[in-house]
Formats: sequence, C-alpha cells, structure tokens
Amino acid sequence: MNFMDGSLHVENMQDLVITCAPFGPEWAPSDFPQDIPVKLKDQVQKVVDCYNAGATVCHVHGREEDGSGSKRLERTNEMVAAIREACPGMILQIGGSISFAPAKEGDPAAWLSDDTRHGLSMIEPRPEQVTIAINSNQMNVVEQMVAADVAGTTLAVGTPGYYAYREMTIPAGPAWVEEHIKRLSARGIQTHFQLATVAQLETVERMMRRGTCNVPLILTWVAIGGGFEAPNLYNLSNFVRACPDGSVLTVETSMLNTLPLNMMGIAMGLHVRCGIEDNIWTQDRSRKMSTVEQVEQLVRISRELGRPIADGKKAREIYKIGTFYKDADETLAKNGFAPNRKAGQKGFTQFA
Repeated sequence: MNFMDGSLHVENMQDLVITCAPFGPEWAPSDFPQDIPVKLKDQVQKVVDCYNAGATVCHVHGREEDGSGSKRLERTNEMVAAIREACPGMILQIGGSISFAPAKEGDPAAWLSDDTRHGLSMIEPRPEQVTIAINSNQMNVVEQMVAADVAGTTLAVGTPGYYAYREMTIPAGPAWVEEHIKRLSARGIQTHFQLATVAQLETVERMMRRGTCNVPLILTWVAIGGGFEAPNLYNLSNFVRACPDGSVLTVETSMLNTLPLNMMGIAMGLHVRCGIEDNIWTQDRSRKMSTVEQVEQLVRISRELGRPIADGKKAREIYKIGTFYKDADETLAKNGFAPNRKAGQKGFTQFA
C-alpha cells in the first residue's frame, strides 16, 4: 500500500468498517456470562446490538443451547437465517473453522474436516463472506496471552482448556484452499482471507497469478502469535507494505493488544475488528468488556479523529461484496498487483 502525502488525512480515507466478533468460541459461557449469548434469540440480539453500536461486519460462530461451540452446519445455517431476518444491514462473515472449540473437556481444540468446511459454501441464505486460512499452520492462540488474560477462565494456565488450545493447528493445504475458493465463488460468496504472515499473502498472490483465485483481495492481518505474527509496529508496517493498493485490509489481534493495534489501524486508514473472541478486558483489567462496549469505544476514537463510520451500504461498497473477476489479468489489475510477465518480456512489469 502506498502512503503518499495526505494518506493520513481522514478526508482521503475510506469510512471505517468495524468487524465485531461477539461469539468467542474459545470461551465457555461461565467465563463471561454477561456477554456470551447461548440461546439463539440472544445470539441474534447480540448481533443487532453490535450493528446499532456501529459494527457493519459480524464474524459468526455458532453456539449450541447447552453453551458448547457448535460444530453443526445446521446450527450455522439456522444462525445465518435468524440474523439475516433481524439485522439485514449486517455483513455476515462466517468463521471458516465453523468452530474450533474442543468437543468435550480433554479433547484438543481442532478445526473441522475439509469436507465439512466445504459445506459452508452451501449455507442458505448465503452469507456475504466466509473466512479462509492459507497454508496449514500452528494456531496456538494462548501463546502470547499472559496469566492475567485468562485468570479465572476455562483457559487459565495449567487447565485442560489451556493445553487444548496450545496444540491447535489449521489444516489449509493448497488443493483444499483452491477448491474452497472455487466453491464459494460459484455460490457468490466472498472469500475473506485471514492471513498471519507475508508468506501467506504471497501464496494468495501466486494463486491469483495462476488464475485459480479470481476474487478481490479482502483480508485481515491476524497478529496473535503462536504461529502467527506478533502485533508490533514492525510486523504491521511490513505486512501493510506488502499489500497491494487495491486490497482492503483489516487488523486483528488478541487481548490487551487489540485496542492499541486498532488505534493504529484507524489512524492509518485501515479497518478494524473487536469483540470477545479477541479480548474480554478493559485496558487496566479492572473488569470485563462486552463486544458492544468495544465497538462503541472504536466509534468514539474514530470520530474523535474525524474519520466517519461506514454504514451497511458503504461497508458493502468498501468490501466489494458481490464482486468477482473473470481471469488472472483482471484480478491482478483490480487488486493492484503488477501484471504477469508476457512471453519474451524483460524488465519489470506494470499496468499502463
């Protein structure tokens, strides 16, 4: 991304798109009973509340009526239908793992099978987005957490939950990824890339150059450690520099890193994500902080800077919902990558 003169002036920035992640599949309801909805109607109301507070994208994970993270596509389908009816303005972004929560105490945290995750392409009504990871990878979500982050929760250091999440990995090999993007695109569902490193971004670029990924580059930089990058200024700037100018970038991290990284994202003209899936605390850990409160906080900060908050219509425009490309050449041009080299062409390539 280019940061020329005026790039930090809010009149030159897109309106801010806030993604909320209100379901927190790693937490048990007992970890934050005031803000972890269990009954379907309460889960739906949480989305409505986030939308009213200023979020226009919702990262969705289902939860069963007994409080466990749902691994059933039927539950995801049920949630999408109920949220769509209650909050039609919200962009629905289905978590590509469906649920990574352990099935029962003592089980490891794990993503569902390749075939099961392919089933997300058949959700009806169709969500706007499904997230996708690139390249199989470690996802130790507790690695960068400190003891105070998880004290008194089911992820407390030394508990079965802590060790379950420490060993989690993401299955996202190249054949599965290409097939998943193909199925999502055929159904008119946007692929939202959840990327941990520049190396994963380079894999996406190669797919686009080969014509197997003809979609807008809508992505989130996920800086959570444990196989992902750490949320520091150097990693952020390196990743931003690697993103082409036509991409749309959201930042995500965990626990007390969330607010500082989001403040950087707001100031840089990027987009942000918050919610109890990422963090449950105020910055001084004096109390737990609901997803709605986190959305409201980001709205206040952005407005103080003078950057408007995107409404549902504007968020769809910024995220290019419903847009797909016909071939590699159009994909590269629209996303801001240099064109493929033609036969016999020497030197650096560029679009006229």
